[in-house]
Formats: sequence, structure tokens, C-alpha cells
Amino acid sequence: MDELIEKMKVCLASVFALYLKTHYFHWNVEGPNFYSHHKFLQKMYEDLHESVDRHAEEIRTSDGYAPGSFIRFSELSIVKDETNIPPAMSMMVKLMDDNLKVIELLKETQKLAAKQNSVGYENFLQDRIDTHYKHHWMLRSITKAV
Repeated sequence: MDELIEKMKVCLASVFALYLKTHYFHWNVEGPNFYSHHKFLQKMYEDLHESVDRHAEEIRTSDGYAPGSFIRFSELSIVKDETNIPPAMSMMVKLMDDNLKVIELLKETQKLAAKQNSVGYENFLQDRIDTHYKHHWMLRSITKAV
């Protein structure tokens, strides 16, 4: 169970980092498609933010302690911090790449949850994987060259 709890912490930190980056881009996106990008990013960060609490609760129900500091999230996350304000299309590409990393992490964690018979978390992860694939489809569509 310890291995699953540690992987769950990486999921929590990575999803939170993706949430924070998405929200950061939402605040700072510019360009001719500003309104549609701004709205899309809002929907994405709201979804990510909502899922963060469930990740933390699953850690607690597994008798672990959820990390909650920026330093600890930074140590655990597979999503790297962004301090620059890239152009809108670069924002979308960065989010698409990070989202794919999170999908792979969630899939790995789901396999571990299945091995340890953590059915509730396994089902939650499947729902999250499906949602992240939807985000990927939208990001891929936004960034597709005409």
C-alpha cells in the first residue's frame, strides 16, 4: 500500500501543478483567439481544481498524509513550473504535453491501484483518464495547423 500512496502523492502534486499552470495561462493568454482560449482554459482549470481534492481524500482514506506545500508539490510533480508567459499557441502546446504526461501517470497509478484492489481509486482514475483524454483532444484540435 505504501507504493500506491507514494504514487498517489505524485498524482496529486502533478494534477495540482497542471491546474496551476492552466490557471496561470488563463490569466495571461492574449491574441486573436483570446476569448475562446480564455474560456477553454477556465473550463480546464476548474475541472482540474475539482479533482485535486479527490486525489488528496484518496490518500487520506488509504491512511497516508496528503502533501500540501508548493515545495513538496514541486519535488513530487512530473509537471514542471512555468514562469514565462509564452504566446497563446505555445501555452496550448505546453499544456497538451503536460496533460499527456499526467495521462501516463494516471494510467500507471490505476494499474497499481488494481493490483492492490483499491477499486474506488481505480474507478476514479479511469474517470480522470477519460477526462484528460478529452482535454488532450481539445488541446490537439486548438494547436492543429490549418
